Amino acid sequence: MRYDFGYFEEDKLGKPYDIQLLKRLYPFSTPYRHLLFTSILLVVFITLMDLAIPYITKIAIDRHIVPAFNQTRIESDLSQPAGKDDIDSERRTYQADITDPAVAKIVEKYDRFFTIHENKAFIAFENLEKLEKEDLRILRQNDLSGVTFIALVFLTIVLINFGLNFFQVVIMEYTGQMIMHDLRMTLYTHIQKRSLSFFTKNPVGRLVTRVTNDVQNMSDLFTSVITFVFKDLFLLFGIALVLLTIDWKLALISFSVLPFVMIGSFYFSKSAREAFRVLRIKVAEINTRFSETIGGIRVIQLFRQERNNFKGFAKVNHENYQAGMRQIHVLGLFLPFVEFTGVLAVALVIYYGGQGVMDGAVSLGSLVAFISYMKMFFRPIRDIADKYNLLQNAMASAERIFLVLDNDQQDASVHNGTISKQEPASRDMTSNALAKIKTIEFQDVTFGYIPGETVLHKLSLSIGSGTMLAVVGPTGSGKTTLINLIPRFYEPVSGNILINQTDIRKLPLRLLRSKMALVTQDPFLFSQSVRENIFGNNNGLSENEQDKILEASNCKQIIDRLPNGIETVLSEGGLSISSGERQLISIARAFARDPELIIFDEATSYIDSNTEAQIQDAMANLMQNRTSIIVAHRLSTARNADQIVVLNQGRIIESGTHNELMNKQGFYYRLNQL
Repeated sequence: MRYDFGYFEEDKLGKPYDIQLLKRLYPFSTPYRHLLFTSILLVVFITLMDLAIPYITKIAIDRHIVPAFNQTRIESDLSQPAGKDDIDSERRTYQADITDPAVAKIVEKYDRFFTIHENKAFIAFENLEKLEKEDLRILRQNDLSGVTFIALVFLTIVLINFGLNFFQVVIMEYTGQMIMHDLRMTLYTHIQKRSLSFFTKNPVGRLVTRVTNDVQNMSDLFTSVITFVFKDLFLLFGIALVLLTIDWKLALISFSVLPFVMIGSFYFSKSAREAFRVLRIKVAEINTRFSETIGGIRVIQLFRQERNNFKGFAKVNHENYQAGMRQIHVLGLFLPFVEFTGVLAVALVIYYGGQGVMDGAVSLGSLVAFISYMKMFFRPIRDIADKYNLLQNAMASAERIFLVLDNDQQDASVHNGTISKQEPASRDMTSNALAKIKTIEFQDVTFGYIPGETVLHKLSLSIGSGTMLAVVGPTGSGKTTLINLIPRFYEPVSGNILINQTDIRKLPLRLLRSKMALVTQDPFLFSQSVRENIFGNNNGLSENEQDKILEASNCKQIIDRLPNGIETVLSEGGLSISSGERQLISIARAFARDPELIIFDEATSYIDSNTEAQIQDAMANLMQNRTSIIVAHRLSTARNADQIVVLNQGRIIESGTHNELMNKQGFYYRLNQL
């Protein structure tokens, strides 16, 4: 018996190693590396488009809207050589080409405002507002054309950016979904191959969380984090390069806040990982508690435990709330901190850049572009912080997923039940050994679920072909454990179990289990049709053969009463029908397998006498010409057995036929008297 089953704290994790986790996740992305590369390539083009927009704005301002300073000499006649007493001054002027007749007419009309030098006419910017609007439009028609052209270029870039973003998102989402599909199938396949002791230790809710919530968190890693981190990093380096090109002094001033961001990011990363670790555990605990509530709802309602169960769930739910709030607090501190440093950097740019504009050292377009780039510069930093938030969540989930994938409590079919290709002789031997089950032997078998707590002690017995063995004894004596060792749900601690003189650990598990069927005292039925529960999806049986199986198992009357007959879909666990009907369907399922060995774990424990008679009749039909083992809680079931084994505290204390054991007047006799 296991004492650590159910709801308990998960394994503690040590220091996180994101690089190692990402390396382990990489093989899942390998089949889709071309799509990932395409997505990253699209991200590069998107980044270039984003970088181009502020620079185009700078060009529009400096070339067409507010041209940069022009050095002019204000003289009465600039055509004459300048003397040492001529006055030079630095003034923002607009330059016009007087070779254009329309422009020349305007210059002549406002000659008091213009200074002419060769084919160029210069007018101070403060005098432009003194011109009539129509004249001003003609004078600046080249600028208007330039601005129009730049606006069209701007719009084209936005449209291209939209298309690239669309295809990048579609490709990345498809890639992420396929990677998650493969990861979920790998996890599902791995869980199916675990030994029963693995499921004894891990609650259903925890495993459900691993396959659902945690895998979904990994989807966020592939669809959001990877490509957006690439985009943000490209954008950061691109902006830094452009800023240094525009004005390296102003760029260095704006970069002075970055060390503070890096320090804040370091502390954030440590706090965020631990917060997400706790959050993943609490989500699993909620799923476990809820799963137990649904599974045990009848017991909860019968014993009026709704209030206590609610308190237990409320406690776990509140702990989950607290874990979520810790994560929010960490993120809530870091994001405003990044926002503050971004505003501080923009303030520095405005202060020093504004002075540069007034001094003529920096153009107005450069300052506007600088401010735009600085806002863009801290946007990827905020995005990286947000994506790091998702990354920590995903890494916390990855740790839990790999805890499952690293579990080596393998089912015997994976651990040592598959015969190696290097042993053809052994494979031939095992095939011959299971051509037909003739003998089953237990040789000094010892077993325990927990080290140091033995359930079976040096148990030895032999079962002949076509015979019926009944195993009886008080509760906890090891009856169910004994039959669980034959299909190799568990491995003996010591001793051997032989079929036809061959150790079952050397036999292919698929072949071994194909020769036997198990009918438990509380059979499990799937939420599928009755036909699928009995015959599976494809068993190769004809309709006539299926009808014979239903007749022999006494299921015909049950199926006829169902609304859709054999195609009726059962509820989860088959709870929509009675326990006796579930038992008969499980016997029919065993019939459909046509086993050589049939094992009954007291199939008549929970049913009425009328249904018991039907089950006994179906069992008798199933056991004809087959080796059978029956765990009998009702001793009346064991009366007709060829051999009865009496277990007590994991040891065989008596064996023989019913009459032989009754004549001994030993333990079996006293059980009958009771």
